[in-house]
Amino acid sequence: MSSEKDWRDALWKGAITPSIITALLAIIGGFLFRDLPGLWGSALASITVVIFFSVHLFVARISKNLDPTSTMLIAMLSYFLKVALMAVFLIVVTRLTDPETIDRPTFAIASLLLTTAWLAGEIRAFMKIRLSPDV
Repeated sequence: MSSEKDWRDALWKGAITPSIITALLAIIGGFLFRDLPGLWGSALASITVVIFFSVHLFVARISKNLDPTSTMLIAMLSYFLKVALMAVFLIVVTRLTDPETIDRPTFAIASLLLTTAWLAGEIRAFMKIRLSPDV
């Protein structure tokens, strides 16, 4: 196993752990405060955020042997596609689901909490890698 793979795995593991904990708390909180629509809103937000942020680590993995220009092109394209697909996804959810099925405020709050947890975990993992004498 190469050190290139190690740091990507470490970033993902560092981010996914606080995200799973936050997702579970958000789902429980959504259910307690908003019943079943809150549960569905929190669950949908959890899945969405984890997929959204996992994509950039996947892109880093597949572009590790490319030249910098190609890597930048792939990174920019993946970011644009993620934002465009997120917009389409949110429009579809808004238009095709009833607010009594998926609670919108719970979705928003859970998304913000999960985004914060993911980024904090990823930054913490990055700092551990950066400060480690082995890397």
